[in-house]
Amino acid sequence: MQMLGMSVPIISAPLGRGVTPAFLAAMHSAGGIGFIGLTHFAPDDIPALLAPVIEATGGHFGINLSLIADKRAQLRSALACGVKIVSLWQHDPAEHVRIAKDAGATVLWTVGAPEEAARARDMGVDIVVAQGLEAGGHLVGRAPTMAQLPAIVAAANGLPVAAAGGIGDGAGIAAALALGAEAVWMGTRFVASTEADLHEGYKSRVVAAGADDAIATKIYDIGWPDSRHRVLRNDLIAAWEAAGRPPTGARPGEGEVIGHHPDGTPSVRYHIGSATTGFKGDWAATPMYAGASAQLVHSVKPVADIIAELIRDAAEAAARASRILQ
Repeated sequence: MQMLGMSVPIISAPLGRGVTPAFLAAMHSAGGIGFIGLTHFAPDDIPALLAPVIEATGGHFGINLSLIADKRAQLRSALACGVKIVSLWQHDPAEHVRIAKDAGATVLWTVGAPEEAARARDMGVDIVVAQGLEAGGHLVGRAPTMAQLPAIVAAANGLPVAAAGGIGDGAGIAAALALGAEAVWMGTRFVASTEADLHEGYKSRVVAAGADDAIATKIYDIGWPDSRHRVLRNDLIAAWEAAGRPPTGARPGEGEVIGHHPDGTPSVRYHIGSATTGFKGDWAATPMYAGASAQLVHSVKPVADIIAELIRDAAEAAARASRILQ
C-alpha cells in the first residue's frame, strides 16, 4: 500500500501498552508500519506521548482510536502534532473521518462485515481493515477472516483492503493476498517480538499457546465495559468459570489489586491493561490479548527478523500454490 509508505504489506496492530517508539521505529525500518492506540489518553497528554514516537520514526506511524465515546479531541490533538495516518473503529466514524481528511490524513477503518465496507468510500475512508472473528484484542469481526474477506473486498468498491485476524505466518499472508487483500494487519505475532514492551511471561504464553487457548470473552471490562475481546486462558478465567460465570460486580476477587505497572499505577483484577516489562505482581492475571494465530507463533524475535521471515515464507507459499495450479 503505497499510500502508507510501506515496502512490505505488513501492518502492526496497536498492542496496547506494548507499543513504544522503539517498536514503531523497528516496524518502519523493516518496511512495514505500526500503530499506537490513543483511545484512553487525555488529549492534553498526547503531544508529550507522540514526541518521541515522531522523532524515532520520522513520522511514519499511525494512531488508532476506538470510538467507544467521542474521540474528536484526541484526534485533533494528534493531528496537531503532525500525524498523517489515522485508524478508526467501532461505531459510526463519519465525523472523525471528516476531521482527519480535512487535515490531510490517510484514514483506515476497521470493519467486521461487508455492509460496513460498502459505506467506506462515501465517508472518505482510504483503506478498509477487514477483521475476522479470530483476531486477538478487541473485536468487531463477525465471521472467519478468510470466509468473509472476498465479500469485504467486493463491498469496498475498489478501496484497498487489509486483512486482520488469524494471520500469523507467511502462508496466511499469501492466502489473504490471494483473496484480494493488499496488506495484512497483524497483532499477535508482534506481541512476541523483542521490541514489544510486554511482560516476558505474556510473550512466553503466546509462544506456548495451542488452538484452544485463545477465547472470545467480555471478562476484562474495567476501563472498557461490554467490549468483546480475545485473550489467552488463564487462572483468572478458570476461577470465574468455576464460580458459574457470575456477572460484573459479583466475580471472584473483583477490584482486588493484583500488581503495579512500572509507573506505580495499580492493576486491578478484570482491568483491561496488560502487563508490560517491569510489572510487579500477578502478571498472569492481567489480559493476554492474542488471536487464534497464537498457535502459529513459536519464538520471540526482533521485528526485523519476524518481517523478513514472513515475507520469505509468503513468497514460498505463493510459489508452491502457483506450481500446483500449473
